[in-house]
Amino acid sequence: MKFLGNVLAVIVGLFVFSILGVLLMFGLIGIAVSSSGDKEVSVSENTVLHLDLNGRSIVERTSEDDLDLSMLGNPFGQEFSAGLINLKKAIAEAKTNENIKGIYLNTGLVIAGQANLHELREALVDFKTSGKFIVAYDEAYSEGGYYIASVADEIYLNPIGGMDFNGFSSEGIFFKGLFEKIGVQPEIFRVGEFKSAVEPFILEKSSPESRLQTQSFLDDMNQFALQGVSESRGIPFDSLKKINDMMLVRKPEDAVTYGLATELLYMDQVLSKMKEKLGIDEGDDIKTINATDLSKLARSKNLTSSNRIAVIIAEGEIVGGNADGVISSEKFAKEIRKARKDDNIKAIVLRVNSPGGSVVASEVIWREMAEAKKAKPVYVSMGEVAASGGYYISAPADTIVAQPNTITGSIGIFGMIFNAQELLNEHLGITTDVVKTGELSDFMNPTRPMTEVERNIIQNTIEDGYETFVTRVSEGRGMSPEAVKEVASGRVWTGNQAKERGLVDVLGGLNTTIELAAARIGAGDDYRVVYYPTKKPWFETIMEDLGNNVQIKILQSKLGPNYAIYKQVEKLKSYEGVQARMSQEFIIK
Repeated sequence: MKFLGNVLAVIVGLFVFSILGVLLMFGLIGIAVSSSGDKEVSVSENTVLHLDLNGRSIVERTSEDDLDLSMLGNPFGQEFSAGLINLKKAIAEAKTNENIKGIYLNTGLVIAGQANLHELREALVDFKTSGKFIVAYDEAYSEGGYYIASVADEIYLNPIGGMDFNGFSSEGIFFKGLFEKIGVQPEIFRVGEFKSAVEPFILEKSSPESRLQTQSFLDDMNQFALQGVSESRGIPFDSLKKINDMMLVRKPEDAVTYGLATELLYMDQVLSKMKEKLGIDEGDDIKTINATDLSKLARSKNLTSSNRIAVIIAEGEIVGGNADGVISSEKFAKEIRKARKDDNIKAIVLRVNSPGGSVVASEVIWREMAEAKKAKPVYVSMGEVAASGGYYISAPADTIVAQPNTITGSIGIFGMIFNAQELLNEHLGITTDVVKTGELSDFMNPTRPMTEVERNIIQNTIEDGYETFVTRVSEGRGMSPEAVKEVASGRVWTGNQAKERGLVDVLGGLNTTIELAAARIGAGDDYRVVYYPTKKPWFETIMEDLGNNVQIKILQSKLGPNYAIYKQVEKLKSYEGVQARMSQEFIIK
């Protein structure tokens, strides 16, 4: 009983601590709201926009009333994110606001895909046409962090810092050996030699076809990134490629020697250089403003315009139902339908950032996109990835816009069923006994091997689904089915490669897409952008994140480096059934 009492005391103590922690957090947030949330945003003379993205994840957008919660010191281990839309609004406002003199950039270990990095970088390149300065500093740069920072006039690195500049790689995890050990047999159905999403479950390494497509788009993306750095830093491309290929930046001094960094300095020295640019004394503080506050000024414009363009943000896996945090068919079909029926909405832009998912859910969203196209102009802006189901829902658009380094294509579907008979019978000692009225009454029963009849039924379903997918693309793109199949078979392309093959119309970002839609409706500069779905209030998001974060932290502490494998195994739950999902989850380093 004493042991039980101690356990209960610990549980009660943890519960009380959690409650007090939450109350403390909301108290601090209350102070933040009262001190900054209610006051009108203004920009003092001689101000610098501080973009601190080091360690942050760049997502499509955060809540419109987002607070800078990093001021709380991150007491619960939250992973803070930054909304790409708000960042671009802030940079655009900084470009024209006469009180903003420059940008101080911290992007060292930013977390984002290549297309979002490029979209943010484009905004900074445009900012530089104002003649204002950009100064970048960090203690360490990842490849992506440096790609953004390379646009700066001056790039400073800590004297004992580091820079990752050695090209891209993508590593897959394969489970064939695990399944053999535990007695689970995957039953695979697919169309197309490049539809390799199932390979981690049936092979020990990538197939030649999968390696070919991965090598192709990695080379294209790396070359694109190097071209951008070459232009910004004034380093000949061939020289830069050699530096990259051979990882010649191995210590901080090398970054300066090869022209990737301006100088090795500590942060206080960098701030002193900025004070010189601003013409203020060494003892004075630099006046700064963050992107959250500055973007509020940009949001206040064109609120009365009758030319409204709906931008529907579709980010995540495609699933059925009405769930949050993913592209759920019911929820997004409703959003598209609402925009179609709203007479105040003159055009629709679907911003897609998805590796795909359920075929049925993709078809539901495709249907609403096709109906919307009959009523008003419909455009698609592809983000980091718009592949497989992500391409499926994009196909009906009048115009598809993607970044050169967007990952897209992967036109194909697959199905996967797991046979756990050996695991149950031989390893766990569990047996089953089925009583049925017909030959197929226990169709796809996971406790026994599939029959040839079942396999034929499912394979025919997969092939029919593939033909439907090809038809959707053929009709949407104005291509023959044969032409679509030449670039399909599940193959992944970059935006550059997709444009060459007719899968993409224009290279550019979300702003490019909105401008094309505005021109189509004859709005010129007189238009208002309305974003859907409506974001949850920040406090709801924080509370949900807290709950999820606690679970993740517990698992990470227990599993250590095996947590990445656990995440992949968890994803198996969503792989059963017919899927229009990208070849695999490419993690580009």
